Amino acid sequence: MFKENPLPVKISQANKAKLFDTGLEYNPPARGGWNIVHTGMLLPEAREIFVCPQGCLRGVILTAAEMGTLDRLSSVVVSEEEMFDGSLEENIAEGSADILDRLEKKPSAVLLYISCIHLFTGCDIENVLSRLRERYPDIDFTDCYMTPTMREEISPDVKMRIQLYSLIKPLKENKNIITLVGNDMPPDTESEIFDIIERENFRDIHFCNTYSDYLSLGETSLFITTRPSAKQSGEILAQRLGRKHLYLPVSFNFENIEKNYSLLCTYLGVLKPDFTPYKEKALKAFEKALATIGDTPIVVDFLAVARPFELAHLLCEQGFNVKYVIADALNPEEEESFEKLKKYDIDIYPSVNVNMIHRVQTEYNKILSIGQKGAFYFETDFFVNMVYEDGLYGYHALCRLALLMEDAFLNPKDRNKVLKYKGHFCSSCLN
Repeated sequence: MFKENPLPVKISQANKAKLFDTGLEYNPPARGGWNIVHTGMLLPEAREIFVCPQGCLRGVILTAAEMGTLDRLSSVVVSEEEMFDGSLEENIAEGSADILDRLEKKPSAVLLYISCIHLFTGCDIENVLSRLRERYPDIDFTDCYMTPTMREEISPDVKMRIQLYSLIKPLKENKNIITLVGNDMPPDTESEIFDIIERENFRDIHFCNTYSDYLSLGETSLFITTRPSAKQSGEILAQRLGRKHLYLPVSFNFENIEKNYSLLCTYLGVLKPDFTPYKEKALKAFEKALATIGDTPIVVDFLAVARPFELAHLLCEQGFNVKYVIADALNPEEEESFEKLKKYDIDIYPSVNVNMIHRVQTEYNKILSIGQKGAFYFETDFFVNMVYEDGLYGYHALCRLALLMEDAFLNPKDRNKVLKYKGHFCSSCLN
């Protein structure tokens, strides 16, 4: 049973080890977050083949349709009989082969997705891949997983980021090449990080137009990850290729931003630029935004930023009236900010708890949300339509966020229209 009118957790009383009990979940229709279909489509000249029961395929096909990439996706339907007659591996291999044989132009790579049922039945996916590689030596194959029920294992999101780079082979190392790994959004090319890294030496899968461009990432000397969900992908890729990896997480704390840049400069053996002007510019941007927004209540949503508590603390310190944070758990990287926020009157709401189906009733006439889930749950059209920081990084991210907050306050959006688009920044057939 669940309460009809759930109460939030006061941050001063929250258990940071477990903010909320797990149970029946509700998935709000704030659809800007990326899924494994979106991520796989970042691999140029590749084809996604999903091997799933028909019910599972519905969302996959709709995602590809909304992206305008149905021509790069195929499916093999799993029947109940295959679970018992020993034909599972054979049907995956032959079904995939039938798809490839029908194509006028063969893909450079195939992302072969299996589902929960295959793990339940002990499917030998390596056997399937071996058959396909032998049959199609000019195509690279890798295994991917649509397994949302495997909660105790690595999440499908993290696993997908790992597998996306699994086809990169080691090439002769180029000491000048640095590659950003694991981001869904294109990197912020206006970030001051390019005062440290020369632009011509910077690589990212978003800049790869061909499969050859993708394979050229094997020249990389240093891999960098900036999001928690991408950290493992960078670590595994660097280890496999015998290269270096730095985790420089996106942050909304001035000290952490400086720390990241110091680590990068130390590794590269270059003098760290004076970032004082960047910091001052960010402070002025928030000062200007505050003059417009005033004491309007603000909700910070974890779909918008990887560190919602850290952002909430920064905004509180700059004078903004942060009243709510939407987060299901505390990222250990945010513990310091979490503790500092306890002196403020902030309520924490979960994002998937079934009680949230009733939305949030507040005393305020106008609320500014940073993130889509906040806009949905608090029923506000005044929101920053940001997902995963939109690729922003460093002090420039702070300046850009301040501008977006000001714009969101002055120019309301139609949330019912905006929130229906799946995959922020992805093309869509919806209108």
